[in-house]
Amino acid sequence: MNIQHNDQTIEFHVEYAKRKKVYVQLDPNGLVTVKAPNGLPEEQIQAAVAQQAERILEIRAKLAKAQEAPKPKEYREGSEGEFLHLGRRCRLDELIPTEGRTEEQLRADLKKFYFSSCKKIVNERIGAYAKQLKAEPKSIEIIESATKWGSCDSRKRLNFNYLLAMAPVYAIDYVIVHELCHIHHMNHDRSFWRKLGSILPDYKEREAYLDRYGRFMVM
Repeated sequence: MNIQHNDQTIEFHVEYAKRKKVYVQLDPNGLVTVKAPNGLPEEQIQAAVAQQAERILEIRAKLAKAQEAPKPKEYREGSEGEFLHLGRRCRLDELIPTEGRTEEQLRADLKKFYFSSCKKIVNERIGAYAKQLKAEPKSIEIIESATKWGSCDSRKRLNFNYLLAMAPVYAIDYVIVHELCHIHHMNHDRSFWRKLGSILPDYKEREAYLDRYGRFMVM
């Protein structure tokens, strides 16, 4: 979902829940999430974002200037560098033990952590979507890739990039559903996007997160 403000587009992701009020949140990466009551009309959600549009654009401009290039990570005991996990910024010692470990060991341990985390979240979430799509993957693997978040081959074997463990769950869900849709439609034709949109109507916003912040999801 999105709104236009001063010739600029503000995209945002909506999470519905049993609540009374609308909350507009801006994460440290500049991504806007709206937490809305179940059944709230789209117009009211857009109005809530519009009320904070100036603040959102101002913060995003500052973030864009500060994030022109990914900051190198410091792999050391007690490191205060920022490490992503499921869209949240963490200290290294929040993710893996750091005491007495060398930089090389910490890199290896963190990579194992991301592989394990990605496998866990994909396995937890893929079943429900596969059932909705009536898609049965032959295999599911977590891999290292420099070019793709996920893939599906003609034999219905799905691969997912371990770095997805750094992304928010809703962005991971997008990749999961995207690859499951390829079981029925190998090409990105209209049928493919129609199928994807039937499961994730806001898939463009989810995809936009990976397009915008994927370059920061590195080791």
